[in-house]
Amino acid sequence: MRNIVVVDGVRTPFLLSGTSYKDLMPHDLARAALSGLLHRTSVPKDVVDYIIFGTVIQEVKTSNVAREAALGAGFSDKTPAHTVTMACISSNQAMTTAVGLIASGQCDVVVAGGVELMSDVPIRHSRKMRKMMLDLSKAKTLGQRLSLVSKFRLNFLSPELPAVAEFSTNETMGHSADRLAAAFAISRLEQDEYALRSHSLAKKAQGEGLLSDVVPFKVPGKDTVTQDNGIRPSSLEQMAKLKPAFIKPYGTVTAANSSFLTDGASAVLILAEEKALAMGYKPKAYLRDFVYVSQDPKDQLLLGPTYATPKVLEKAGLTMNDIDAFEFHEAFSGQILANLKAMDSDWFAQNYMGRKTKVGSPPLEKFNIWGGSLSLGHPFGATGCRLVMATANRLQKEGGQYGLVAACAAGGQGHAMIVEAYPK
Repeated sequence: MRNIVVVDGVRTPFLLSGTSYKDLMPHDLARAALSGLLHRTSVPKDVVDYIIFGTVIQEVKTSNVAREAALGAGFSDKTPAHTVTMACISSNQAMTTAVGLIASGQCDVVVAGGVELMSDVPIRHSRKMRKMMLDLSKAKTLGQRLSLVSKFRLNFLSPELPAVAEFSTNETMGHSADRLAAAFAISRLEQDEYALRSHSLAKKAQGEGLLSDVVPFKVPGKDTVTQDNGIRPSSLEQMAKLKPAFIKPYGTVTAANSSFLTDGASAVLILAEEKALAMGYKPKAYLRDFVYVSQDPKDQLLLGPTYATPKVLEKAGLTMNDIDAFEFHEAFSGQILANLKAMDSDWFAQNYMGRKTKVGSPPLEKFNIWGGSLSLGHPFGATGCRLVMATANRLQKEGGQYGLVAACAAGGQGHAMIVEAYPK
């Protein structure tokens, strides 16, 4: 198979929803990420064979946001683009789709990315109201119209809001995270301590200039945004004052130990190695083996990393000891700590995974040491690219060889990928 490399990747600053990006549309952020990538890599636009973006909550006007963003960033109208959705691993899917296109010889140069704008989500009329409006548009006579209007009731005006909930179980992800933390006996204090770790490490990385994938973005009519704005190290005393967010009054998941609604976009440049070298690039990393997994969306909704990690290690012929940098998506502190416990449990491996032994828990000194989704933010469709670039940049800085990216996603799905540092 062809060697496939990441030359570089960028992201807009990840911002709390309702802040500086609140008046934009998703394609504005995606376009900013693409423009940042063009500026960072100087890749000629006409060399890019294909563009793929991930997103979760789609803006109706730009359902194929990859295409709209590509046109807005000045890519050729001859460059195809499509949009994928796979919950929180949507940009992971965009990247691995790019890998497939290059590995099969269909393309040499692909841009993959993701975007999410939680500041403005589609809010629909109720089903009854939508039906009435559609029927009214087809009514031909005044009598038909009056007959339809006479059926109108005030409750038709109740809007339908998008929910971060499972369609199959009707349970919100936060509620599921609370149950998962309880099932693995993870205390509120442990969750708060992990969240504080994430924010503290992110603050340190930001201060030291390690978050080099962030590119400034001039928001139209506003100031230039230069850094993530959700990094807020607090104190355990302050965090302890917060009330449970989902299961009241005894739950342990709070706003402080959960990832927050985030706006942001990311993009990476993926090439066949021989093409990258022919173009004079020094790649950052190889994209190696990857897996997708799926479990029961009720009781194992957030355990994707536990199932995906041993599979991808076996596929790559590696062990946990070979991994120098771990980058796991942090949806909730409880979710991360439950995964670490499950990975370190022979009982769980034998009874739930059909494996003889546990895979083992990643050592914390190698784990998310530049912060994670709890602190940096989690634009659903864009986090995967951030994880890959954090891994590639960490390997370069730390001199490691192998990194492991893993994430859970709605639907009980998950992803893991091996990233290998490009030789210096």
